[in-house]
Amino acid sequence: MHVAVRRAALLLPAWAWLLAFVAAPGALLVVIGLATPADAVPPYRMGLSIASLRALADTFYLRALLGSLLTATVVSALCLLIGTPMAMAIARSRRRQFLLLLVVFPFWSGMLLRIVAWVGILRDDGLANAILLRLHLIKAPIPLLHSDSAMLLGLVTCYLPFFILPLEARLAAIGTHYAEAAADLGAPPWRVFRRITFPLALPGVWAGLALVFLPVSGEYVIPEMLGAPASPMLGRVIWDTFFHEGDWPQAAILAVALLILLLLPAVWLRRGDAGAQVGGL
Repeated sequence: MHVAVRRAALLLPAWAWLLAFVAAPGALLVVIGLATPADAVPPYRMGLSIASLRALADTFYLRALLGSLLTATVVSALCLLIGTPMAMAIARSRRRQFLLLLVVFPFWSGMLLRIVAWVGILRDDGLANAILLRLHLIKAPIPLLHSDSAMLLGLVTCYLPFFILPLEARLAAIGTHYAEAAADLGAPPWRVFRRITFPLALPGVWAGLALVFLPVSGEYVIPEMLGAPASPMLGRVIWDTFFHEGDWPQAAILAVALLILLLLPAVWLRRGDAGAQVGGL
């Protein structure tokens, strides 16, 4: 009984924080999303309206939602391909602490400052075009900024550390003795990675992918500053609907729809992890 009380007391601050800063704002979004737009301050009238819900089926919003999920999938895949060998190298290095410091070094400056730096590099008179011109690879500056490639570059560079850190921690906890034993038995490196290292590192992989996929799906700043004007990202649509159009109910219901859509795979992964633990017992 005392153990249960102590555990509840320890968890109480966490539950209070989730209630105040997650559940309450989410409930407020639902209330606003079911309200009716009005020429007032704030620009909605309390009540029950499903007009915003019906608008979710609009092709424009569906295209923005699919574009956000596709972009998040591509960024997650690129982080997986780039971050996995980096995490393995860091976990097995004698200078692990120093390399981890280099990974988190970009966090010492704000994300907005890093994006502004990419704007300076990719603009027509920026560093990238200057280097290409100096190497005689191009004859005139080429448009690099405000493109899907620039947006992906900014997203990957900003979110890659979020993938590397949990995967590196998992690989460091696993150690190298399993891989060394398999190598001693004659297994080639690619088979050791495919049959031993990667399956054991899957919890870190899933954690890293979640830390990349979830925030990228609703990202606004990077697509706005680096992406093409017509790039379909739901974060930009929510921003325009909220601030430019002044349709708070529609913006709120879009945010709630994205939140629910992103919670579904998280719940599924959680249930799968719990089932695996029970099966392992």
